[in-house]
Amino acid sequence: MTTKKKHELWPPLAQVLSSSLLKKILQLRPVPALTTLFAFLVSAGAVISSMNSGDKTGDFADFEVGRVAERDVIAERTLSYVDEAATRLKIEAQERLIPAVFSYSRAVNEDMQKNYANFIQLSKDLINEGDSPEAYILKIQAQFPGMFSSDALEKLFRNENREDFPESAALTLRYFWETGVFALPQTGLESYNPDVVELLHNNSDTRIEREELHRGAIITLDTLEEHFRQYIDRESYPVSFKAIAWDLLSPFIKENVFFSPQDTEQRVAEMKSQTEPVIKHIDQGARIVRKGFIITDEDMVQLRALEFSLSGRDPRTVLGRILELLLVYGFLVFLGSKPVVGRSLSDTEIYLLSSLSVLYIILALLARNLLVSTDYLPVSVVLPTALVVMLPSILISPRLAMAMGLVLPLGVFLPGIFDTFAYFFALVSGVVASYTLRGAEKRMDLIKAGLIIAAANGISAVAILLLRQADPGVYPFILFWAAFNGVASGMLVLGVLPLMEHILSAATAFRLIELSDLNSPLLKRLFTVAPGTYSHSIMVANLAEAACQEIGANSLLARVGAYYHDIGKMDQPDYFVENQTVYNKHDDLSPRLSATIIRSHVKLGVEKARSLGLPQAVTDIIAEHHGNSVITWFYNEALKKETQVNKEDFTYPGNPPCSRESAVVMLADVCEAAVRTLKKPNASKIEKFIQELFSAKVEHGQLAESELTFRDLETIKQAFVRVLAGHYHSRIEYPKLPKEINSPEGKGNAEESFP
Repeated sequence: MTTKKKHELWPPLAQVLSSSLLKKILQLRPVPALTTLFAFLVSAGAVISSMNSGDKTGDFADFEVGRVAERDVIAERTLSYVDEAATRLKIEAQERLIPAVFSYSRAVNEDMQKNYANFIQLSKDLINEGDSPEAYILKIQAQFPGMFSSDALEKLFRNENREDFPESAALTLRYFWETGVFALPQTGLESYNPDVVELLHNNSDTRIEREELHRGAIITLDTLEEHFRQYIDRESYPVSFKAIAWDLLSPFIKENVFFSPQDTEQRVAEMKSQTEPVIKHIDQGARIVRKGFIITDEDMVQLRALEFSLSGRDPRTVLGRILELLLVYGFLVFLGSKPVVGRSLSDTEIYLLSSLSVLYIILALLARNLLVSTDYLPVSVVLPTALVVMLPSILISPRLAMAMGLVLPLGVFLPGIFDTFAYFFALVSGVVASYTLRGAEKRMDLIKAGLIIAAANGISAVAILLLRQADPGVYPFILFWAAFNGVASGMLVLGVLPLMEHILSAATAFRLIELSDLNSPLLKRLFTVAPGTYSHSIMVANLAEAACQEIGANSLLARVGAYYHDIGKMDQPDYFVENQTVYNKHDDLSPRLSATIIRSHVKLGVEKARSLGLPQAVTDIIAEHHGNSVITWFYNEALKKETQVNKEDFTYPGNPPCSRESAVVMLADVCEAAVRTLKKPNASKIEKFIQELFSAKVEHGQLAESELTFRDLETIKQAFVRVLAGHYHSRIEYPKLPKEINSPEGKGNAEESFP
């Protein structure tokens, strides 16, 4: 337990920056710390990338092609820039000059050579065997059906120089096999060089040689016969060979050179990588834009180059942007620290905040780069700023939500992603979103909040349109999207919230309101099987709620935690005194066994809470409502019967309360049970007794981690006394009824005899 005063929760800014913030950063648990660092690096990378995108931002946002320039723009220094349009045209022209690449098919060549060798061998064998011309022709046609005419084969058989035929034929075929017959595809070549193709030669040493050929010089099936006869005519072959060469050799010449899309694309890629960009220069003092003149495409290219040189390329600017983003993240870490939020954030909550921050910055970049820009539409109109703020407000803390509403738009505005108007719109939407959910207890309140945000968005949109002197015709369009932003954010939160409540195990007001329903199946079963425990829990809830309201803690969480704090007694209700009538089962048990049964209700309660999916804060109250205190009665009984007693066997298995709500439920639990033992309790007796109980808890360290101050304890005590004194107030003794009232004649006046 601490003794800090209320004003000490808000130390001076210098002290926070020097101690609290540094301590928060240094003492972060490893995984959440890495998550926060990763979120910062992703955001920084996104911001730096946006600085190099060359988009129209900053001082040049008011320039647009076709508009009249309202001011001069003069280059303050000499700069060079890449003319993207000229470079693109240069690459397109060079790509058009790239020749289509063709390559040999080794399989086709081998097949042609094999067929020719078989033909020559069969011809020699048949001639050597002395077959007649008719038998020779028939046997060859049977082996090579449809390839040769009978006339060509008869000429070969009767040729006097037929022994020289294989040599001349081999030379001729080798020429055409090596030269290649090109297979030109019907489509696909029109985007490449129309005059030249490139042929890849695969040498035996695995080297690849490239040969450029004019398209008119290549051989295709359509031009094969013409090239063949030209080749035969210019070679010194025998006349008899020339007469039969085409008929006998053309079957062994097929398309063996094919188009290679992969090699062609590789040539294009090599060309692009080797192409030097078109560099243009702007001299210092040159007037890029002249006031009063219409802005051209070339002017915009130079303006973008100027902005790119002023921001993206200057290392000082990049470093400044990173430091700005680092300060924004540091500010957010401080606003999420324990002095501001009131508690330490869990790992899951840190993951949520980091994810929302990164997502918001990336969405802002995408919106700026992909949104169809108009003169009057702020980028933030399409961003769900309210959604990003409402989720932390409900799941974590309204204070933290207000911080998100202030910091996130600032973190997007400083790097130049938002202009002034977009920042203003996002700021209004975020701040209003954090404010509208204060005190929200029903899910329908989210729809109402969405409508309020829509109204605020509409007002801020009107202000922006007035400041920009927009035409009346654009008002409906902008106002529609501004209102839709707010309504959609409320509806999206309504849809996403149940899932987020489950993932974070968050004790939101909506979830707690649902759990506080006494008609829930679990509480109705508690009333049925353990009516004494049920009545005790209701009274503890009243005490805890009243006390938490006085000290500013979460009274709804305390009430729900009190309702469920003893659900572990449901399995064995008869072993707890509030459910016993005459017979006490512990009379037949040893003190050690009785203590084990009593202790078990904490563990059983935690298991039931987890199986039911209760929020973690409620489960913590169940686990901590006895702390690690000793079960005094059975411990003392064991000391009477045994010489050596292990105190741990009589100690509750939980930890001391770590929150104010859990501590208040502990105090309410022990006070309600103990005050029942007082005879004729009055306010004075109750107050003295509660003070003794509080002192015992403090003395045994049960409140050391709860952050309750002595002032809080005094306030809690007074709240308990007020509630318990009202519950146990003295009553007058009613007089006995006269005998005549019980008679038939006196029954009509019975009510008049009571005061």
